[in-house]
Amino acid sequence: MATESAVNYTYMGRSLNDLSINDDSTAFSDCNSDRSGEFPTASSQSRRLLLACANSENSDDLIRQLVSDLDSCSIDEQKQAALELRLLAKNKPENRIKIAKAGAIRPLVALISSTDPYLQENGVTAILNLSLCDENKELIASSGAIKPLVRALRTGTATAKENAACALLRLSQIEENKVAIGRSGAIPLLVNLLENGGFRGKKDASTALYSLCTVKENKIRAVEAGIMRPLVELMADFGSNMVDKSAFVMSVLVSVPEAKTTLVEEGGIPVLVEIIEVGSQRQKEIAAAILLQICEDSVLFRAMVAREGAIPPLVALSQSGTNRAKQKAETLIELLRQPRSGNAAAMHSDVSV
Repeated sequence: MATESAVNYTYMGRSLNDLSINDDSTAFSDCNSDRSGEFPTASSQSRRLLLACANSENSDDLIRQLVSDLDSCSIDEQKQAALELRLLAKNKPENRIKIAKAGAIRPLVALISSTDPYLQENGVTAILNLSLCDENKELIASSGAIKPLVRALRTGTATAKENAACALLRLSQIEENKVAIGRSGAIPLLVNLLENGGFRGKKDASTALYSLCTVKENKIRAVEAGIMRPLVELMADFGSNMVDKSAFVMSVLVSVPEAKTTLVEEGGIPVLVEIIEVGSQRQKEIAAAILLQICEDSVLFRAMVAREGAIPPLVALSQSGTNRAKQKAETLIELLRQPRSGNAAAMHSDVSV
């Protein structure tokens, strides 16, 4: 599998070990279980659900009945069963194991392909909640969930799309699933959600893309799907609360030449320099790492970065940033201060400007 390891970079005898960033966990920590709320209803089924949640000893019989109801001829019974399994799996890890062992995964995967939008939504979200248990991930993938989840990304409600993105993220934590998810057409749909979704949709899409794009072929798919423009726009919008997430995604993409060129064409250099000037410490470090990667093999890109006035904020970062940020800033300053080649033809082969 073409999963890329950390990027090693040596400049003038100095090894940077890797160009990764410290602590990406907090940037991608909130794509978890169903966040769309409980469902107000006075049905007898929901009352028994509350009793089952309160007393785990009562839950086994209920779970078996709900799994049986997933195969009902009545759409209403299927909806109620999927909804209740979704809620049972939401906050109780032990229920996720019980539901999977009761045989719920295959019928829930089948519901994801339903033409009824709310049946599909409950199926998607139940699968998401079950995928939070590591023991369930392989069974979910082997039950054929990837393609239906990708279909939900294309046709589902806003909530179904968001939760499908999260479910695909969970499945992508098994390394071999990353290629399968990419080849099932998920990447362009996630890019679309990143660009056009609501705030939660953008967060969920960026988190899934960050995981999937550790695989080289998925990086190329993302660039071909037009990811660089929304990433640059989100990095430029400090009020979006998406600067960190979009920059982290950018940092994994720029290891491929196609991403470097497109980043420059989309106006990414001024945005990255501004982040180094006014961003948080973590944002400055990410921006410096990205600029270092795009400059390491391109005299033209170095000239463009220098013309944007990057050296003064990089000097400041080299004096006041984290140890890793200081190292990146110092190395980038040395690159930018190198005498530039006069070979214009070589320079312009990098990118059209």
